[in-house]
This record gives sequence, C-alpha cells and structure tokens, in this order.
Amino acid sequence: MSIPKPSGAAAKDAQQEVINLRSRIQTLDQDSRDLLFSQARSHHTWQDRPVGEDKIWELYELMKWGGTANNGNPARLIFIQSAEAKARLSPALAPGNVAKMEKAPLTVLIAYDTQFYEHFPTLFPIRPEAADAFRENPEKASLAAFRNSSLQGAYLMTAARAIGLDIGPMSGFNNDLVDELFLDGTALKSNFLCNLGYADTDGLFERLPRFSFEEICTII
Repeated sequence: MSIPKPSGAAAKDAQQEVINLRSRIQTLDQDSRDLLFSQARSHHTWQDRPVGEDKIWELYELMKWGGTANNGNPARLIFIQSAEAKARLSPALAPGNVAKMEKAPLTVLIAYDTQFYEHFPTLFPIRPEAADAFRENPEKASLAAFRNSSLQGAYLMTAARAIGLDIGPMSGFNNDLVDELFLDGTALKSNFLCNLGYADTDGLFERLPRFSFEEICTII
C-alpha cells in the first residue's frame, strides 16, 4: 500500500510547524539530556511532599503528544493518590513494593484499552476503516494496545522528569488482581505501575551498569 501524500491547508500548516520548530531548536542541551536520561534515576524512597492536581494535569498535557501507531493512544491512566485507593492496591503488590507505593505521593496505574480502535473516527480520521482489522482480531488488538501503552508509559516517565518529578516504575504486582480491583467490567487491562513524586535521595544506591554499544547494537 502506497503512503498517501498529505495535501490541504491543515497539512501545510502542520508541515510549517515542524519547519519552524527545527529552525528554533535542533537538539537538547547537556543539562536537559542529563535530567531526562544520562543522570536520571529510578527511585523507591520519597519526600513527604504532595503532587498537586495541577501537576498531574501538566504531566498529561506533555506526555499525550508522544507518538503511537495509528495515533491509537490506548493508554488509560489511573492516578492512585488517596489512602483508600492505596489500601485497595496494596494486596496486589509484591511485598517489596508495598512500602514504596505507600510512601510515594502518587502511583499511576498505566492501563490499556483493548478496544482502543473504536476511537479511530476521532483519533485517526484519515483512515478510520483501519479499526476493522483490530475489531476482527482481538489478539492483534490486545498486542497493539499493550505495545503502544508501554510506549505511552515511557513518555509519561520522561515527561515527569521534564516537569520536575521523580519516578519509580514497578512491575512487581498481580495484574489479574489489579484488573479485578480497578478495571472490572471494562475493556481495560493493566500494564505497569509507576510511583511519582519528589525523591528522597538518601535511599539511592550506586548506579547500576548498562551495556556498551558494542555489546548489544548492530549496524547492518
């Protein structure tokens, strides 16, 4: 299938926006790279400092621009902040993650909508009929939703760092139980959890190593 060539005023405006952006900024400076990646850390201890609702809105307004296949945007976010909600989540966590969640000001449940394609008329109006392939193949839809919500979870974590928050992603929990406790009766499934807040750096260990380029990368 050939890729259609964009046309019309809206497409021209979008193209010009990117040209303008690239003329204004080409790369992030070293401080920005350090904040987002090079010196960023995952945390498990937290200051007693709340994350306000305005910060949560700011976080979403930034992370929502990250790209997904067909602009499907399958991620659904549940911000677990109240004592009642945290108590509900606690039995689903691995024992080592309970204290991390309880101390964090905020825990985000990154879930995905297995019927994300039903929003294609709004989110993907250039080819809304693409939904049919997912509608007819639930396994394909579930895989696409999981993959792209994982991308969106990564966007969320990067956006959190960009607006001054610290992160602590967690996969040690019972997905089925989380689905029962928070997503029952919906088309949503849990992907992973991420604690958010302002880190207590006294809890940091030394930074763990990473692979070198030569160990895991191939140019062909």
